Amino acid sequence: MDGYGTVLSVEDGRLREYQTTAVSCLRGDTARRTGQAGNSVIYTGDDTTVYRIRPAAGKAGATLHFDGSVGDRRLRRLPALPARCTEAAPTGALATFDVFWQTFEENYPFFAAKKTNWQTVRDRYRPRVYDGMPDTELFALLREMVLPLYDAHVGIDAGDTGSFAQSRPGTMPPGPGLDQQAQRFVEQHDLAGMRLRTFANGRIGYARLPDGTGYLRVSGFGGYDGDSPAYARNSAVLDETLSQVIRPGLRGLVLDLRINGGGSDALALQIAERLTDPAYVAYAKRARNDPIDPGRHTRPQPVRVRPAADRFRYTGPVAVLTGGETYSAGETLTQALIQRPARTVRIGQNTQGVFSDVLERTLQNGWSFGLPNEEYLTPSGGKTFDGEGIPPDIRTGNFLEEIANGTHDSAFTQALAVIRRRAE
Repeated sequence: MDGYGTVLSVEDGRLREYQTTAVSCLRGDTARRTGQAGNSVIYTGDDTTVYRIRPAAGKAGATLHFDGSVGDRRLRRLPALPARCTEAAPTGALATFDVFWQTFEENYPFFAAKKTNWQTVRDRYRPRVYDGMPDTELFALLREMVLPLYDAHVGIDAGDTGSFAQSRPGTMPPGPGLDQQAQRFVEQHDLAGMRLRTFANGRIGYARLPDGTGYLRVSGFGGYDGDSPAYARNSAVLDETLSQVIRPGLRGLVLDLRINGGGSDALALQIAERLTDPAYVAYAKRARNDPIDPGRHTRPQPVRVRPAADRFRYTGPVAVLTGGETYSAGETLTQALIQRPARTVRIGQNTQGVFSDVLERTLQNGWSFGLPNEEYLTPSGGKTFDGEGIPPDIRTGNFLEEIANGTHDSAFTQALAVIRRRAE
């Protein structure tokens, strides 16, 4: 597979993933063949992830698509599994360290932007690792290695030993507690005590203001059906929800993504599809594609917003509220709306600055970790907003500070003023 350090084996109706580096080949996820659609063969994993493999048009190889993701991954046929994939993997703390370090070395795209010399990190930490090292010490060491990246798409799950996640300094992870706190604040200060109508397992809230402006609050792109994590079901719930709130008569729309933990980019684009008549390119997606040269990437794939068919589409003014707690798919939606042909303005503060799908990896000792390996580029200029996040057009106060102080919501106030001017 180009760009993802992965080999797939397909045999007897089973798909198996092998996660590869120059020093390792470890087994990853598995899926079983569950159907066919056109020339695509469908495999479904134990976690309901749907893989679609289809022959590449006009060339050797194939493409892989994950439901809920955007873009495809190119597959090239190999004569056989790499030899390392047929051998027992080395174990012990030193071998675990080597796989962890090497995976970042070959896939992480942002060392230069983060001003991090990863080889120096290895030279500093590897001498401290020894076989028989307690799990608590090894976990603490790996955590210490990646902490200076301040990358919210870098994480470690060490089971009972602990877990690690982080965010950009001055921001917070957008968890359920913060989400509920923000919703109460909005209802009290912005909606004058009006309660939001909630949809999609509480992850979407909506209110129509007396002047006809809609307020749409989205806290994530997934988890819409508590009984099913499947993308198709989440997509159906979102479609039904949007049909209830994006309706004729809207004078303006405030789209609040300030507390948004991300999720599926494809679900995020469903909202953009309700806000345009012409199709347009939202962004281009590429992955790092050379284990030695971080400047080499896969060919950028344009990701398009296509107007939702047979649905009401709103093309009037939109104000998008963002902040440091706008993560991942919340950011890719924000980036998609930059290109929206109709009137759109971003208000608040910079988003978190993490766009890539998370490349999920396993370690010999059963731990797992994740890192980014992709960039989402602007259609013109090829700019990425990783690290610093997408800046607003109109900068306002810190939303979390306003919640803590119980003061007015400066971004919401600005949004209403802008929409009312543009709707005139």
